[in-house]
Amino acid sequence: MTTKTFDALLDVLSKGRKTTAPVRMAVAMAADEHTLQAVFEARSKGIIIPVLVGDAKMLSSLLARMGEQVPQSDIYDETDGAKACVKAVSLVRNGKADFLMKGKIDTKVLLKAVVDKEHGLGQGRLMSHFSIFEIPAYHKLLVPVDGGMVPYPTLEQKKEIIENTVGVLHRMGNACPKVGVLTCVEKVNPKMPETVEAASLAEMQKEGKITGCIVDGPVSFDCAVRKDIADLKGYNSPIAGDVDVLVAPNIHTGNVIGKLLTCFAGAKMAGFIIGASCPIVMTSRGASAEEKYYSIALAAAVSQRD
Repeated sequence: MTTKTFDALLDVLSKGRKTTAPVRMAVAMAADEHTLQAVFEARSKGIIIPVLVGDAKMLSSLLARMGEQVPQSDIYDETDGAKACVKAVSLVRNGKADFLMKGKIDTKVLLKAVVDKEHGLGQGRLMSHFSIFEIPAYHKLLVPVDGGMVPYPTLEQKKEIIENTVGVLHRMGNACPKVGVLTCVEKVNPKMPETVEAASLAEMQKEGKITGCIVDGPVSFDCAVRKDIADLKGYNSPIAGDVDVLVAPNIHTGNVIGKLLTCFAGAKMAGFIIGASCPIVMTSRGASAEEKYYSIALAAAVSQRD
């Protein structure tokens, strides 16, 4: 995948949609102006139909102030946050919404409803965070994972994170993503377990235990994104300078990479939870309306593709 911007990717994805009709998105605790700005931007472009769950009085006031309208049949009044999350999840389970978004509610409250074994959206798989960045200094979109869901992934969980991520990229048209397993060096060091696991993941791909992608590691960030630096260091790999996915050793590294890219590299970000029965748009409290919009648009596109 050589697409460099979100708008270019969305243009490509729009041509592969199952239907031209917008998909229905349930928003848990939707009475939040930043969230609604992104929601109505996506609606104005024919991407989604919003289904709002939350305090109906607050929603009515916000909608009036924003000059927007939503049919009463698509507003579900619930002032209790936990109950609103359960309701939003049930709308997806019952086919009244195609995917889910977090509004003004703690992530852990929504996740509790999502992972409920009897009434949630789990599929018996690991759920992980998919984040994708449009970076001025890089020649294509970059996907560092997981900076938002799995704190300290085991080797098996890293394998599942790769599988989740590669599955989404396949839906986005990237037939064989290049995956780099990040460490601070390019050689295996038994005293650095992250390097040992990186090499194990690369070997799993060679043995056919991870499919649909190229996996290499251990690899440092600079070698993964800069071919000239990889050449100077003697790092010979098909992913060198052309990586699509960076697998972080833990949530802290993944989170820091994302914030460095947005705060200092002028990057734009989109992200959502994957591994459930539908994408779950779950942006941070500091996310801009633009970040939320792109997250909605890409999650909607992924939910429409086989």
